[in-house]
Amino acid sequence: MKLASIAAALLAVTTASAAFAQTQAASTTAANDLPSPDKEFVQAASMSSSTEIDASKLASKQSQDADVKSFAHHMEVDHTKLALSLKMAAPHGVAVPKDNSDTAVLNSLSGLHGKAFDTAYIKQVGLAGHEQAIAAFQKEADGGQNADLKKAAQNALPTIKEHLKMAQQLAAKKGLAAQ
Repeated sequence: MKLASIAAALLAVTTASAAFAQTQAASTTAANDLPSPDKEFVQAASMSSSTEIDASKLASKQSQDADVKSFAHHMEVDHTKLALSLKMAAPHGVAVPKDNSDTAVLNSLSGLHGKAFDTAYIKQVGLAGHEQAIAAFQKEADGGQNADLKKAAQNALPTIKEHLKMAQQLAAKKGLAAQ
């Protein structure tokens, strides 16, 4: 029994190491032979997730609201998974930007605290950000040329649509007009 547990743990570590190596290779290799629509999707999707992650980290520090912090935590966890899925779906040799957050969004949030932060975060990241993400992922799901990226977009869409729904519910709860 103990040997089986050790073997299972070793297999898990080996699998995780291989996945990490593939992810690193995909994100750091310079060659990029994707068709233009797929390149645009990789850029938009990686920027969306990176912005979500960074803005959610800001929310954990700058919000005083438990609902906003809970939403932000959920976004950080899910978008970290989505970013990893994108990297894993990218063909070998395709550079997936790692830290390419929308600096305009982050800069607009960085000086805010409390309710002012919450309002801006919900509107810019929760609502507008997810509407933009849905558009990019839907475009790839409908017309992407790379089968793996197209499938990754199709698989991610329900999660992103659920995020928008959650953001709309949060906005309504906080008395903000949904966009």
